[in-house]
Amino acid sequence: MKKLEEYVRSIPDFPEEGIIFRDVTSVLQDKDSLKMAIDEIQKELEGVDFDLVLGPESRGFIFGVPVAYNMNKGFIPVRKKGKLPCETVEMEYDLEYGTAVIEMHKDSIKPGQKVVIIDDLIATGGTIEAITKLVESLGGEVVKIVFLMELEGLKGRDKLQKYDVASVIRYEGK
Repeated sequence: MKKLEEYVRSIPDFPEEGIIFRDVTSVLQDKDSLKMAIDEIQKELEGVDFDLVLGPESRGFIFGVPVAYNMNKGFIPVRKKGKLPCETVEMEYDLEYGTAVIEMHKDSIKPGQKVVIIDDLIATGGTIEAITKLVESLGGEVVKIVFLMELEGLKGRDKLQKYDVASVIRYEGK
């Protein structure tokens, strides 16, 4: 069987020259690599005491929900502003060109609950940093953050230094 890294399609010079885009859709479309990805993310949670899995749209949903299901935990979606129907809390964060706002339901985390965050990729870390602030504003505790892939050259971990962060696949560059 191939290694998980071998299923990730690398597209040079996208979205701009000098960047290698790591395409997760090639992992999703193959039954073996999808299972392997979920299993590897789940391995990172062995021995971790937690109550909820949280994932940002959209790929955090894809990888977080099966882990929550397999480990008999609830799942909390984090969405772009305006997509959730009930009362929300929100956080603005910086993008390369501008800002974005994410939100989650105000009643999704109760004080003292332990939360695991799962996403497909860490690049600059801004989205996940904003999510950790949302969790903590509701009284939750982030006990682990797991990514399928990490672009080490963008130093996203620097924003998450106080958390236990794991990545299944690490790429040196951007």
